[in-house]
Amino acid sequence: MPYDESVPPTRRRRSLLAATVFVAVCLTAAGCGAGDDSAGAPARPGPSGSAAATSPSPSKSAPAPKKPSASPTPSASRSKPAGGNSGPLSGKTVVIDPGHNPNNHLHTREINRQVDIGTTHKECDTTGTSTNAGYAEARFTLDVSHRLRTLLQAQGAKVVLTYDNDRPFGPCVDERARIGNEARADAVVSVHADGSAVGNRGFHVILPGPVRGGAADTSKIVEPSRDLGTRIAGLFVRATGSAPSNYVGGNTGLDIRKDLGGLNLSTVPKVFIECGNMRDPKDAALLTSAGWRQKAAQGIADGISSFLNG
Repeated sequence: MPYDESVPPTRRRRSLLAATVFVAVCLTAAGCGAGDDSAGAPARPGPSGSAAATSPSPSKSAPAPKKPSASPTPSASRSKPAGGNSGPLSGKTVVIDPGHNPNNHLHTREINRQVDIGTTHKECDTTGTSTNAGYAEARFTLDVSHRLRTLLQAQGAKVVLTYDNDRPFGPCVDERARIGNEARADAVVSVHADGSAVGNRGFHVILPGPVRGGAADTSKIVEPSRDLGTRIAGLFVRATGSAPSNYVGGNTGLDIRKDLGGLNLSTVPKVFIECGNMRDPKDAALLTSAGWRQKAAQGIADGISSFLNG
């Protein structure tokens, strides 16, 4: 559920062009995979943001060096930054924005504070939704974001998370946008799950609409964001087998919003993805499955890679 949403999403008519592009991507995009159904908990990052590595100890039979080294040389694995290594996404920066924060409900005064989103003011953040059994959207978004980070780093991308369970609440929606802008990200994806009525199923990708007011000006990101979102939508279908939303976007899997601060304040290509409806039992069964979450991360990663590789 978008963290700065105050009005429930409504059905919008999509142009024939949007539907045509979406279908074309579904049928022709390559390089996606279904992920690993056996995937478990997200990787635990080391100090640099990637899994810490331990250098192997020298062989006992190896001869001692003739002269001691003046100073130890750090192992290569510890000196390299997280991501940005060799691979098809080398030199690219991706910002992942896990929606909400598991502790927002403990800081209602702080997250209810109004922030400027250019065209109006909205809440700093919200608590998000959950399944009927209590699996919180904020837990889902962090898990998928960790999996997504691992997939993108394996392709050489530099990956930045707007937060990583490292702060008591938030960040606020304006700060989330600012993190992507200051990173000069090549792509930003905000990960969410919706909270709609039972029977409403499927995913949809939210695109920024044309907005100008105050600090908000989406004129330069509307088209590249549509390209990013369309590719993610098509490859999410392939990776997960999930259908586009049957209640938002006219079965295209795409929706345009002008009321989300995270999009309005972005100066780099950015989209939201609602991976499913946590309030529908069938969708909830998918969202609570570690194997399906790995597929979801794979679909998003494939869409980002397709966009960045042109």
